[in-house]
Amino acid sequence: MSCKIAIDGPAGSGKTTVAKKLAEKLGYYYLDTGAMYRIVGLYLHSKGITPEDEITLSMLEDIDLKFIEGKFFFLGKEAGDEIRTPDAGKYASLYARHPVVRKYLTSLQKKIAQSGNIVVEGRDIGTVVIPDAEVKIFLEASPEARARRRFEELKAKGLNVEYSEILNEILLRDKQDSERDIAPLKPAEDAFIIDTTNLSVSEVIEKILEVVKIKCR
Repeated sequence: MSCKIAIDGPAGSGKTTVAKKLAEKLGYYYLDTGAMYRIVGLYLHSKGITPEDEITLSMLEDIDLKFIEGKFFFLGKEAGDEIRTPDAGKYASLYARHPVVRKYLTSLQKKIAQSGNIVVEGRDIGTVVIPDAEVKIFLEASPEARARRRFEELKAKGLNVEYSEILNEILLRDKQDSERDIAPLKPAEDAFIIDTTNLSVSEVIEKILEVVKIKCR
């Protein structure tokens, strides 16, 4: 049988690293839906369109967002580290409030996920994008632990960032993501919740694999 794995959680909970390594281990496709929101946020901001402006479907279609062989392309080029900056994360959360943005990206995500044997991560995967996923995981961790992880990740990429700024950004995004009217961040009722604060990536993956063995036979 094909198996769809949904991994949700707040910013910095380890979703991206865990989902990517889990997909590699299983030989599945990996879909980072947060990257899609970051791409849209950066694009709209670059065009001078604010989160308060009216956003239309035609604006979003101009991005020409594609998922090919596990990689994202927009405006005819592959997405790079520019979508991993703190600003990209901030724009992602701000523009995600728009119903048309969520509708457009959710539709794309649903289509991609239908390929089966895929690990999809984001903030509303188990509740909205693929509620029929065989495995639903919700990762959580303390804000301080999540800020430290993001800080170390960005510093390793040579970016000049401050821990305090990243912590404040994470606290703000938690508030925005959990309080928004459309698809707020929350675990699916049947999600397996893992607190990653004191766990290594390999330990988290082992816990998920235990669930996969049961649910995806």
